[in-house]
Amino acid sequence: MPLFGKKRRSSQEQVTTPQPLLEEVSSQEFSLKLSYSAKSSEGVRLRRDQGAVARLASMLDGYVKGLPELVEPLPVEMITATPFIARMPGSAQWLQYHHKRSPVARHALVVLESVDAIDMAYETLVCGLLEGETDTLGYPDYNAIIGGVVSHWDEISGDMIVRAVVGWGGKGARGDTDRNAARLLAGLFNNISADSQAIGPVSLERPAPTGVPGGAVCDHCGFNSGLERAFYCPKCGMRMLHGER
Repeated sequence: MPLFGKKRRSSQEQVTTPQPLLEEVSSQEFSLKLSYSAKSSEGVRLRRDQGAVARLASMLDGYVKGLPELVEPLPVEMITATPFIARMPGSAQWLQYHHKRSPVARHALVVLESVDAIDMAYETLVCGLLEGETDTLGYPDYNAIIGGVVSHWDEISGDMIVRAVVGWGGKGARGDTDRNAARLLAGLFNNISADSQAIGPVSLERPAPTGVPGGAVCDHCGFNSGLERAFYCPKCGMRMLHGER
């Protein structure tokens, strides 16, 4: 006879044994690794003349696929525009300002601005697809090489300083892209040096960032060189007045 308060266990009830926790399970792994790289040559000084900017596109002859695209410096009100999506509202301004450009030009701006190879606050970029293929939307593949020439005006002499720049990147391995990029960079640099107004190579530091107080401000485009000694605007090439009216 069972004790009071105890219930006879049914023959249908089974005793469950706790299962041990698994440390590893069969899984599928997914990852995305983005890597951008760029190379830039030293600058070449060109004498100031009326057709200097127009000749920049011809410096890509023999290397660019299709037509090169001219990207002028950002206007003063767009100076905070950036391709980095995490930086709002700068990224929204960047997308709004560049949405009409070709996929190749937008890709070039993302790659070159991400690695600080160019500064669109004052530099002019002429770029295109130099090597590789594009996808169905027109954007270069990860191992395609984009680039061209970058220019700004020397704030002391008013001459144009031009340098070659190439870039590549995205997802995937680089392969021989680095070696091919060095070859293309040398070719672009030779084209710059062969310009009729070229004086010779020059090593110049970039102008100070915009917004530095106390610097000479261009009355034409509003660019702040950050330096009182600047006589010409690095962005538009106009002569600084230094307060003289």
